[in-house]
Amino acid sequence: MKKILGLMSGTSLDGIDMALLETDGATHIEYGAVASVAYTAQMRGVLRQTLDEARALSPAELAVQDFSTAEALITDAHISAVQDFCAEHGKPDLLGFHGQTIAHAPKDNITIQLGDAARLAKTCAIDVVADFRKDDVAAGGEGAPLAPLFHAALIDEGVDKNNLTLPVIVVNIGGVANLTFYDGENIVAFDTGTGNALLDDWIASHTSEIYDKDGATAAQGTADMAQVAQWLENAYFAKPYPKSLDRLNFTHNLSSSLKDGAATLTAFTAQAIALGIKQCPRAPEAVILCGGGRHNQTLVKMLAEALGFAPTLCEAINWNGDALEAQAFAWLAMRTIRGLPISLPSTTGVAAPQTGGRLFRCRS
Repeated sequence: MKKILGLMSGTSLDGIDMALLETDGATHIEYGAVASVAYTAQMRGVLRQTLDEARALSPAELAVQDFSTAEALITDAHISAVQDFCAEHGKPDLLGFHGQTIAHAPKDNITIQLGDAARLAKTCAIDVVADFRKDDVAAGGEGAPLAPLFHAALIDEGVDKNNLTLPVIVVNIGGVANLTFYDGENIVAFDTGTGNALLDDWIASHTSEIYDKDGATAAQGTADMAQVAQWLENAYFAKPYPKSLDRLNFTHNLSSSLKDGAATLTAFTAQAIALGIKQCPRAPEAVILCGGGRHNQTLVKMLAEALGFAPTLCEAINWNGDALEAQAFAWLAMRTIRGLPISLPSTTGVAAPQTGGRLFRCRS
């Protein structure tokens, strides 16, 4: 049993989420303090520029590209966040450090999460588990999503404590949206499509804001459902799962008004999630929403309309939707230490249950 601080910086580029767990990486999960640190405008600008650089590179170029400037900034931000967290809540036994994804192309054997785990370990004097995705990709898997085993553990707990009825689908709406289907025995997982990323980019390029707060802009617009239907013809949506996406896999050339564009992109996310849910092995008894996208009331409303029933916000079953991904990487870090699988053939397409992650000692 260890106290582990999970660190997650997602593809929405909004900042660092931190969550403390005491866990055995299996059934024992005790929740501790959580915190978030927003990226500065300068940091978001650097990350967006880095993403643009990555988008323009071939797989061969990506494999050798120097992203050291962005990596140093990301590492510094995490060091500062961890030190502040420890000053308030005490030092954990271990850090589960995801890093900042700037490229994900598993078919080209590429997944790049920036962040210097060795420097983080030495500076904070705490052992770090990082590089969670690389082993899965190297073994032929998608390398994503990685939270499904944690979702299943939470669902098992929820069946006992919150009267959940199986099967349950958990939908995480970050920069990319993904889902986990769990019926007590079988776990299926995949990325459903873009999450907040395209909408955030649209808002940032047309206003001084960085996201559509509460979905207020989209609520005032009219979605172009013909355009949404055209986007859904992309081969990705008919591809069998497991499957994963990079933040950069989808783009758009909308010439709409601000409000109509926001409505159209929000509808795209909702329709893609609904399609993914309908592709699962069985209809769920509950759909639980987590991730930043659940705060977008227009997105939640559009998803309910597409599904024909209302999804459940994770807070209704006492999950912390803003901390869940960070909690997942704390839990996965413990599984790495114990040599337990962090991905399955049904979650990433890897040939056999796959351990993953690498331990970076704070003392050599």
